[in-house]
Amino acid sequence: MVPGDDAILAHLRRGSVEHCVLALLRDGEAYGLDIAARLGHDGVLLTSEGTLYPLLSRLRKQGLVTTSWRESPAGPPRRYYSLTPEGHDALARFTTVWARFRDAVDSTLTGSPS
Repeated sequence: MVPGDDAILAHLRRGSVEHCVLALLRDGEAYGLDIAARLGHDGVLLTSEGTLYPLLSRLRKQGLVTTSWRESPAGPPRRYYSLTPEGHDALARFTTVWARFRDAVDSTLTGSPS
C-alpha cells in the first residue's frame, strides 16, 4: 500500500464495516472468528479482531443482531450471531444508499456524469 492508504481505508471502514457484518449474516448465522476471517481475508475491511467484537456488541445493543451460545466440537462454546428483522431492514436501507453513494463517487472520480 502507498503511504496514506491506511488513513483513507480507516475512514472508509468506519461507515461501512458494520453493514458488511450484517451482509455476512444475511443468509444465516456465524460465530465471531468466522466473521473475522471472512472480513479480514484481504486486510481491507478488517485489520484486527479487536475491532470486531466491540462492533458486534454495538449491533446487538442496537437490536440488529441476536446471539446464542453453542457448544463447539473443539474448544469452548461459541457465540453465534444472526440478523434480527431490524438488522435485515438496516441492511436493505444501507444497500440502497450505498449504491447511490458509490455511483456518485465513481462518477466524480472518473469525471463522467451519472
